[in-house]
Amino acid sequence: MEHVFTTQDHEDLRQRVREFAERVVRPLIPEMEASRTALVGLSRLIARQGWIGATIDPAYGGMGAGHLAKTVIIEELSRVSGAMGAMVQASQLGVAKIVHFGDDSQKNQWLPRIAAGEVLPTIAVTEPGSGGHVAGMESSAVRDGDDYILNGRKVFVGNSHVGDVHGVVVRTGPGSKGMTAFLVESDRPGFSLAEQVPSMGLHGFSFGELIFDDCRVPAANRLGEEGEGLAIAYSSSVLYGRLNLTAVSLGIHQAVFEETARYCGETQRYGRPLGHLPNIKIELGRMLQRLTLARQSAYLAAHLLDQGRPCDVELMSAKLFNVESSIESAQASVKMHAACGLFTDRPVERYLRDAFHIYAPAGTSDIQGLRLGEFALGENKGQWSERLADLVRTPQVEQREQEPEPEPIPVGELV
Repeated sequence: MEHVFTTQDHEDLRQRVREFAERVVRPLIPEMEASRTALVGLSRLIARQGWIGATIDPAYGGMGAGHLAKTVIIEELSRVSGAMGAMVQASQLGVAKIVHFGDDSQKNQWLPRIAAGEVLPTIAVTEPGSGGHVAGMESSAVRDGDDYILNGRKVFVGNSHVGDVHGVVVRTGPGSKGMTAFLVESDRPGFSLAEQVPSMGLHGFSFGELIFDDCRVPAANRLGEEGEGLAIAYSSSVLYGRLNLTAVSLGIHQAVFEETARYCGETQRYGRPLGHLPNIKIELGRMLQRLTLARQSAYLAAHLLDQGRPCDVELMSAKLFNVESSIESAQASVKMHAACGLFTDRPVERYLRDAFHIYAPAGTSDIQGLRLGEFALGENKGQWSERLADLVRTPQVEQREQEPEPEPIPVGELV
């Protein structure tokens, strides 16, 4: 069934991703929950489906399908596993910096490999001492002949422990115009990873710490010009981060609704299904309302971005509403399950933990509200979506050739 703004191609893509997620990803959720570490093999298997290349031009081997197609992909993976949806959305942040700021050599070197699933990219901006305040970063890069020498730390980097090339924004000078971005390969001397620390949710995904200790990077790895780092960080967050995280929240929300409706239909109270109780039925109705509006806001923002139209307000609104409504619905679901919702034999407690993880990245709800307030007062300084949006007027979802049904994959091969 087509939703608002989606075409039959989008819905065919949805079905392919959903089938893969149910067949390959869902059986591995117990392993992800038990290990609480990145499932590297599964991440790379998902990448090999070509979905990281949703917004990469076909000239570089990508799908060229646009942001709405990308939203559907992330949503459907997140419906089964918020961790794997988060893995794809974080990779898309890495795609953004190369698509918008990479030179021809960098695009030719990295985009085909990313589209083929051979390379997983990241973007690394946040630091221990500055948090989301990008201009407060202290990590540095100093020019040394034909190289730069990087020193510092980055934290909460999505795909930290599975990424192959990290888009790192560091200081090359003072002030907001003193930040520059670089592509740093994960095997480069002077680069290392801190031990992955288990988190509350999104088990199977990594968002850890990168360490640069006199890490020498060729000047050819610089993204854009010196001083463009702030633009690279902000554009990746605005154009990709907010929408990608919206899609993760939407997928989790869909899972919450389906599981809650099923529970209320199957569980008997007073000789009738739990859902027949008026207060339960009202809460289910409110949950469906939140989900419906959340999906419409997400798809509207993606559609406008695909059309190259100014849509910063829609992107911020979609992220704000999807995150808040998914958390609200997950909390309501746990309450409706009562004691049953507290145990891991049911997924609702996982959905709640995962939903909270989407609150902070690309700006908390307070930040989204602050920026929206600036728009309301006419205080905004232009729109990133107007400057850098992909001008994909009629995105077409690539029809991948049907491949033979793969054999089941042993869990051990995906760890």
